[in-house]
Amino acid sequence: MKSKTLAAWLAFLGGPLGLHRFYLRGPGDWLGWLLPIPTALGLYGIERVQQYGQDDVLSWLLVPLLGFTIAGCCLTAILYALMTPEQWNAKFNPGQPADAAGGRTRWATIFAIVFSLMFGAGVLMASIAFSFQRYFEHQVEEGRRISQ
Repeated sequence: MKSKTLAAWLAFLGGPLGLHRFYLRGPGDWLGWLLPIPTALGLYGIERVQQYGQDDVLSWLLVPLLGFTIAGCCLTAILYALMTPEQWNAKFNPGQPADAAGGRTRWATIFAIVFSLMFGAGVLMASIAFSFQRYFEHQVEEGRRISQ
């Protein structure tokens, strides 16, 4: 029986590694295997920022990948946690009664929603701000270079 609470926490804490996908769909889930790719690219972008500074164009393209992946996984955690027990059990616990224990909402499920909303919104806003700031600074630098 798949637990809605555990799936929400796995999406929040281990979502960028695909842990929630493997828990719900098994090791054959191709999207679960693809999720670590933008996570690794984003971490590589952070490493480039530390190594070359914020003026590195590749880093300001890679860093938001990590942020958007984390924000997407937080959204997934919220969606899992807000599913009704009937929806949850029909989708992830087929053959179980509609009110089976795996789909019940507990306090830990509510805390998964709260933390996912806080952290996901913060990461998403920071990713958008970082990428737009770097994009517009790059455009200004290019405009200055062309005008000289």
